Amino acid sequence: MKGLIAKKVGMTQVFDENGNLTPVTVIQVEPNTVIATKTKEKHGYDAVVLGVDDLKESKVSKTYKGQFAENISPKRHLKEFRDFEKEVAIGDQIGLELFETTSFLDVTATSKGKGFQGVMKRWGFHGGRASHGSKFHREAGGTGNCTTPGHSMKNIKMAGRMGSERVTVQNLKIVKIDPELKVVLVRGAVPGNKNATLIIKNAVKK
Repeated sequence: MKGLIAKKVGMTQVFDENGNLTPVTVIQVEPNTVIATKTKEKHGYDAVVLGVDDLKESKVSKTYKGQFAENISPKRHLKEFRDFEKEVAIGDQIGLELFETTSFLDVTATSKGKGFQGVMKRWGFHGGRASHGSKFHREAGGTGNCTTPGHSMKNIKMAGRMGSERVTVQNLKIVKIDPELKVVLVRGAVPGNKNATLIIKNAVKK
């Protein structure tokens, strides 16, 4: 498994040699610092902990600061990657060169929060007639049974909070990698707002 912590910049479009337009998402990847390594002998599994985005030491607690080596400043974002394919040591910097031979990525992030929504927006219900006199426009309709059992069953699709969930989009094709700008362009959309923190990994199904 190969993975890095990145940031969503936004969407744009590019043209290929044949003039075909491709919508892409721009993902910025600053060098990830190796914070810690875990081994099967000591921890029961092999893993690498990466971190990005420096924090002022005066702004973090001693408990949080204690997990960083003396020569590494505290990081805002940390992520553990199991079975990391590259041999690394604490303090190493890992960048986009990790995906030089990769064609597809899996991107994980927290999706946009949409607040409390009705069943039409949240679940795609058709709703009732929009004509004059209709008393069933956007309502959910009946959600329970009669006397037996006399309550709504679990997992009924109803109105509620929508979005702000952990989402993974798989098999996004890498269109271009620019080491100088530290960005990678992937075909299609990825979850999250602009400047959202992303976890990018090599695609597990490709």
